[in-house]
Amino acid sequence: MDALHDFLNLLDSWLGGNKLFPFILLGTGLFFTIYLKFPQIRYFKHAWKVVTGKYDKADSPGDTTHFRALTTALSGTVGTGNISGVAFAIFLGGPAALFWMWATAFLGMTTKFVEVTLSHKYRDKTPDGTMAGGPMYYMDKRLNMKWLAVAFAIATVVSSFGTGNLPQSNGIATSIEATFGFEPWIVGSILGILLALVILGGIQRIAAVTSKIVPFMAVVYLIGAFAVIFANLGNIGPSFAAILGDLFTGSAATGGFLGASIAYAFNRGVNRGLFSNEAGQGSAPIAHAAAKTDEPVSEGMVSILEPFIDTIVICTITGLVILSSGVWKEKHQNEFERSSLHILAGSYEETNEQDRLELYKFINDINDHKVEKYNGEIQVISGKAISKGFTIMHARSLAEDVVFYVGTDEDLYSGTLKVKDGQLVKKNISLSGKSLVHSATLTTIAFTKGFFGDYGKYIVSIGLLLFAFSTAIAWSYYGDRAMTYLLGPRSVMPYRVVYVAGFVWASFSDTELVWALAAVAIVVMTLPNLFGILMLSKEMKSSVKTYWEDFNKEHKS
Repeated sequence: MDALHDFLNLLDSWLGGNKLFPFILLGTGLFFTIYLKFPQIRYFKHAWKVVTGKYDKADSPGDTTHFRALTTALSGTVGTGNISGVAFAIFLGGPAALFWMWATAFLGMTTKFVEVTLSHKYRDKTPDGTMAGGPMYYMDKRLNMKWLAVAFAIATVVSSFGTGNLPQSNGIATSIEATFGFEPWIVGSILGILLALVILGGIQRIAAVTSKIVPFMAVVYLIGAFAVIFANLGNIGPSFAAILGDLFTGSAATGGFLGASIAYAFNRGVNRGLFSNEAGQGSAPIAHAAAKTDEPVSEGMVSILEPFIDTIVICTITGLVILSSGVWKEKHQNEFERSSLHILAGSYEETNEQDRLELYKFINDINDHKVEKYNGEIQVISGKAISKGFTIMHARSLAEDVVFYVGTDEDLYSGTLKVKDGQLVKKNISLSGKSLVHSATLTTIAFTKGFFGDYGKYIVSIGLLLFAFSTAIAWSYYGDRAMTYLLGPRSVMPYRVVYVAGFVWASFSDTELVWALAAVAIVVMTLPNLFGILMLSKEMKSSVKTYWEDFNKEHKS
């Protein structure tokens, strides 16, 4: 698993972690925003009218309504990205990362408008009578790039696991275990059965379930979030100041947080923003292709609302909960993940300014740091290290009160441990102690800092359960439409079986391994889609012009 995690991190450094990727993503959104004259602002009001069914026609082709298509697509985006992803972005990049999530969402509103319109325009009716659409169809039918369409469809299947399945299951299981103490494999198994029951019913059942889950889960989550925000109202102003003030300086070290560079905050904020709202990834167009309408542009306008609701509203609220409560810079008792553990040569202290500077360079991948990984032995008696000359770092922070265990039975370890390149050679040793936390755990702790006290963690668990489960439902549909394109309708059932099995497995797998897979899967799906919509920019502009001409004629007559 360590080797796989390292390989995925290497791929991520080439793809999503590459300095060019955020510029490609934001640049595409900026180009279409200017080229189409800020449609996310000009068409915002009209989009709400479309989604309420004001302009619906009963005889329009499709499988579901505008509203249900929107809630299905929202259920695919409103998930762990809103609870775990925001926390992970702040953990990595500090408060400034939230600004880049906003920027990604604002420009992403236009990107999603374009990708949904073009995908809807070239959708197909499958042999079983249902609609199938997505970027692979415009790539094939309009661009005549079958190879690109196949590559995108394969990436969609991979991403259905890396984006919609594995991180969602892992996030649910982690939160439920922390809150209620249930074993992750039990949670994963029960939800896997429920997932199978829903997705076997196809888009009709999926749309019906998500249209009920999405509004309910939003209300529950917002109640818990505002209970924290109002309890820490005095910290809201400083939180916004930190978000904007750190924008051009990077986030300074504070508490257990060792600081984040501008580049790191920018890259991780954009990356987590994409994971949250999926604008440009090409996933939402697959859900919107099922909408009953003969006007592709109208469905594109509905999709403008997704990044706004998902990121600008929900992610901002989550971010304010985490920042205003102050838990993002505090160390908390937790079980250490091996993939996030580094044993450094020498002794480092947070109170030492020079030590902080070197550690800052190390965790932000600044090459001129002097930090070296430890090679040698650690003497341990009754779970406590008694030898010197090393420092344990976990979750980008200096670990405290570290205890060594054998396996997962919490038997205190005594003996000698070999360390090579900063990692323990013996694989059955577990560590616990105090360090920074991230993902769902961080958000769960933050929700306990409000009016509901410790009961706030139940809101996160319920919210995460509903958010993430609905995301897994939606992404199963994206994957089966991609399989339909690749291998035909007969391939859908085997895909669903593997999808459910993956959901169960991820519930008890390494969190950071899952997030690493998600980071890679997102990018291999996004790049072909961005290329495709840029190729069709003129057609998009022409389609919008024609839509308004026809709309004005029909509604003025």
